[in-house]
Order: sequence, then C-alpha cells, then structure tokens
Amino acid sequence: MTPTLAQLAATVHGGALLAALAFTLALTLKSVRDYTTAGPMLPAEVVRRFRGYAVWALARLAVWALLVAGYWALAGALWWQGVATLLGHQTGLLGGAIAAALAIAGATLWRFVHALLHNPGLIVASSHYRISRFYPLWSRLSPARLRRIEWGLLVAGLVPMLLGTLAPARAGDRAGTLLLLATLALLLGLAALASQRPRAPARRGRAGSRERPNLLLIGCDTLRADWLGCAGHPRGLTPNIDALAAAGTQFAHCYVPCGRTAPSLISLLTGTWPQTHGIRDNFVADAATQLRVPSLPRLLGAAGYRSEAISDWCGADLGKFDFGFDRLDLPDDSWNLRYLLRQGPKDLRLFLSLFLHNRLGKRLLPEVHALGGVPSTDALGAEVRARLSRLAEDEHPFLLNAFFSTTHPPFACEHPYYTRYAEPGYSGPSKFAMARLTDPFEIIRRQGEPRREFDLDQILRLYDGCVKRFDDEVGAILDHLGRCGLADRTLVVIYSDHGMEFFEHDTWGQGNSVLSDHSARIPLIVRDPGERGGHRVEGIVRSVDLAPTLLERCGLRPPPAMDGVSLAACLGGAPAPALTAYTESGIWLTDLPGMPEGHLRYPDLLGLLDVPNHRSGTLAIRPEYAELVVRAKDRMVREGRWKLTYQPLVEGAIWQLFDLEHDPDCRHDQAAAYPEVVARLRARLQPWLH
Repeated sequence: MTPTLAQLAATVHGGALLAALAFTLALTLKSVRDYTTAGPMLPAEVVRRFRGYAVWALARLAVWALLVAGYWALAGALWWQGVATLLGHQTGLLGGAIAAALAIAGATLWRFVHALLHNPGLIVASSHYRISRFYPLWSRLSPARLRRIEWGLLVAGLVPMLLGTLAPARAGDRAGTLLLLATLALLLGLAALASQRPRAPARRGRAGSRERPNLLLIGCDTLRADWLGCAGHPRGLTPNIDALAAAGTQFAHCYVPCGRTAPSLISLLTGTWPQTHGIRDNFVADAATQLRVPSLPRLLGAAGYRSEAISDWCGADLGKFDFGFDRLDLPDDSWNLRYLLRQGPKDLRLFLSLFLHNRLGKRLLPEVHALGGVPSTDALGAEVRARLSRLAEDEHPFLLNAFFSTTHPPFACEHPYYTRYAEPGYSGPSKFAMARLTDPFEIIRRQGEPRREFDLDQILRLYDGCVKRFDDEVGAILDHLGRCGLADRTLVVIYSDHGMEFFEHDTWGQGNSVLSDHSARIPLIVRDPGERGGHRVEGIVRSVDLAPTLLERCGLRPPPAMDGVSLAACLGGAPAPALTAYTESGIWLTDLPGMPEGHLRYPDLLGLLDVPNHRSGTLAIRPEYAELVVRAKDRMVREGRWKLTYQPLVEGAIWQLFDLEHDPDCRHDQAAAYPEVVARLRARLQPWLH
C-alpha cells in the first residue's frame, strides 16, 4: 500500500521532529546539570545581574542544537523511508523516529571521530572528560581510513534516500515525491554550504606599485623570535619564513612594549608607547576602545589605500579597538561576559562545534565557531588567499593584516602537525594540546603553577608543530601572492604580538617577566619589493618603529604623535639607529612562581575585574585598582648589550643589570659592577615609569 502525502509527512518529518526534540531535551538537561561557563570567576553580584542573560544564552544554543539535530534526524527518517520502500515495508512514525535518533547518534559519533583526528583541540576545548580516554580510538584512525568510511556512508545513505524520494511518483503521488525531493534538496544544500571553502583564483592583480606598494602583514600570536630557522633554531621549522628573510630584512632584536595582545597590537599599528595610546592590558572599558592616536590603517586610508584585517580566535582586538580598517573579518571580543555566556556550557558547545566549525557555523554561531584555544589555520589561510584575489583586482593599493592564533597556548594544532615532533609513545594529558587549558582564563590561571605541573617536553614539541604549521601557511600565502602577480608590488611583514616564556625564569606565559627576553622579543621580517634584501639588522629596534617605517615606504610622512622612528633605510642595508627598547609586564591575575617577596600586588581575578556596562558586557579593571595595576608593573629597558630591569616593591624596588652579550639568559646581575650603566639606563627608563 502506497503511503499518502500526510502519512509521508508524518513518517519523515514527524519522526525526525520527535527524535530531534528528545535528543535536544536530553542534551540540554545534561548541560544544565553539569553547567560550566567559559571565563573568569566573578563576584556574586555580577553573576546575578547576568542570570537572565545566561538563561537566554542557554535557550538560544538549545534551539541551534535542535536545528542541527533536526537536520540529521530528517536525513535518518528520509533514509528509512527509502529503505522501507525498497523492501516493500510499510513505514510508521515510530520507525521514522528510531531511524532519526540513530542518525543523530551516528552523525555525532562520526563528527567526533573526524575532529579527534583532524582537529582534536576542538574536543579538548569543550570536553568534560579526560582526553586520554579517547587515545585508543585515536590510535586506530588515519585520514585514508576516514575517507573510505566517509565515502561508504555517503553511498549507503544517498542511494536509498534518492530511490525512496522517487517511490511515491511511481504510484502516481507526485506531491509526495516533490515533498521528499524538496527535503533532500534542503539537506544537500545545507551540506554544500557547510563544506564550502572560499574561492581564491590566481587573478593577475593591478593593485599597488613599487612607489606605493601593497602591504601584507602576516602575524602569529605568541610566536617566539628564537624559534625561526633564520634565528638559529636547530629544527629548521620555518623554511618559508627563512626564505623571506633571505630575500628581505630580518630585525634580530625587536621588542614590544608589553607582552599582551591588545597593547602590543595597538603599539605596532599606531607607532606609540602604551603610555601614549593609553591601553596597558587586555581588560579595558568600552570608552577606551576609541583610540586617541592616529593608526596605520586610518592614515593609509586617507592616502587612498584599502585596508582589511582578518583573524581567527586571537584577533578580536583588531576589531575591538578603532583602528579604522575598511573591512573586518574577526571574532567578537572574548574578554566579554555576554560573549562568554553565549558560548554556553560544554556539552551543548561541544555538540554544536562538531558540526559548525566551518563557514556556515561562522555565520550562524560565531561564538561557538571561534572558541578560545582552537586555531583555524587552514580555514583562515584559505580566507586570506581569497581576500588577496579580490584585493588584487582593485586598482587601489591595499593593507591586509592577517593574524593567526596558530602558536598561541594551548598549542592545539591541526593534523598532522600535533604529531609531527611528538614522541610516538607519549600518553600523558597533553597529547593534543597543553592540558587543562579550555579557555583564555584557564591559560591565565595556570600561569601560577610551577614547572612540575607541566609535561614541558611534550608542550615544546606541540609548539614546534604549531610553528611549522604557521610557516607552511605563510608559504601558501606567499605562493598565491606570486601567482596573482603581486609579489613585486607588495611589501610583506612577518611579525608577532609577543613571544612566550617556557619557564626560563620560573614562570610561563606571555608578558609575565621582564627578566626573560623571550616574551618581549618578537620576530620582525620585512621583504621590500623595492630593495635587494638579504640584510640582518643586529641593532635594537622596537615594534613601535614599524608603522612609521611602512608610512615612509608608502611615501607618507609619519605624524608627530608617533613615538617610533622609521627604519626604512634599514630595508636597504643601513644599520639600525641607536635606540632604547622598553617593555612592561602585563596584568598578573594570579601570583606567579618566582615573584619576589614584597612585590607590589593587587587582588586576583575575582576582585580585580568588573562589568561596568551591563548592556555591553565588557570585562574591565575596577577603577579603584587601575593606578595600582600600572604602578605594580615590572619594567625593563635595553640599550645595546645592556638590559636594566625594575621590579617595584611595597618599599623600594629591585634593580638588576644584565649583559646580554655574555649572559643572554639574564642570570647574573651586573648592577654592582657597572653603576654608571645603571645610572644611565635608569635615566632612560624614568620617562616610562608612569
């Protein structure tokens, strides 16, 4: 007996809806029972103010979970309709619901297995459970095996579904066939949208010229200067960046004024010190995001340049602060309580991220797509190449700033890079990513733990893989730039916002110590199409010098507000001018190993942060601690071979002098032996002590 249109609708759509509702209800109830949020611990009165928003955010994610589950439930019910038709069985609501439920479970398992191999950081970021539980499953996976299974599932699924949709027409029920065909078309269309990659045709570009070159800035968060092959790293992880350095200018000793993302990027793009632009760390109130100094994108825009910024989860500050880019492709600010609440509890977040870590998810659920600690190097690289293709067709020169999170903790790189340098037999908790770092605030909180709490050898191998992954992406971008005919009209810059400390001075992280150079010193490589290149500049330079350098190279005069100086002459082989580098520490949100007794301190995370604007949800330092936080910063100046460090105490300060020519690790204080050097550098540091 041929089912009627109403029976078809009840079997396929009704069964799918029933299964999707049951699954979503169970998932939501588990999420409520095991409720977790990304972000910091905050005072109870702040949490109470956002209780209603948290309920709304949970309901919103539940609706999206219902839609995702409904997609797979519909596919399962439609598949069962086809199979039953082929076997000559009568279908019913219960059978459709069971098939739909099995489809949801099977699809979730499949996406989990796929992520476990190709992007395990996605699971680490949202799993309640020890990741080591999945090592036996992971050991049986390979890309070739997954491809074979995927093709088998595709054929076994689509053939019955297609035949089932045509069955009603053979019995004269054209309306039933149209209904099932429309359902199948919807499923295939959504699958195509989710799997779509940006198109990047190698178009011969018109943008830029030797006199007004395009500017391509490729940055990577937390990339250490000494991890590049051209800086002497023995593993040879960066052949593409090394080749760029050989064709351009490598600045071997470039310092940022603060080893935290927001103040560092602002200094780099405005050519000003934090004392000038006013941003001293990542936690600022909304009013401070309107920059009070001119920026590189705005100045270039006034001269006819097009400017764009693109990034994955680490690059929100490029949009949070008013740099003046014409186009932004960035996540929202992650230092925001509303944003963190919208990411939801781990169970819902994990389920949704398995299916929406793609271009469709980026449009529909950007908070879940841009989870902290989950780099999207492959997807971001494809977007960068697509943007280059579009910008190439414009007659205007362009500034494109691409900022990757590939080398940022927890070093959760994509396959096969997380295994590239790791010991094959390693079975500890940091196999795929640095353990127990599932959001940016855990990265901060764990900085107070001693070295014995970390599998440091494995973490360094993960970092090696991340550096290699970034270098490969740089190679792909530069190759595409050449195929677009833009290489001889585009000035390319490789940079970072800060480095990383791996317990060189008892602590790890970014911007925590001025005793170590590893956080304050960044890679800076510039390839100028108008110069022969092959230069290595050994003198001290600063990231604040980049903006005036690029402005001069584009034929523009740097404004007087810029603290940096132009290094354009260095691109032609001139030595660096005699400069003094300055660095200050970031905000400590926990006591750090090795902090001196009696150091100036302030409250921890719970007492330090507030949400002054309930409507925006931005996390900011409480006003009553703002001055203390700045006074408590460690500082350092470097001039030539000498580095002077300053650590403020409740009474007095600790001053230390290091000779980096003979003591690059800063282990031996030379202050007593060279009082005249201390006096000179203290005078240099004095203007920055505010």
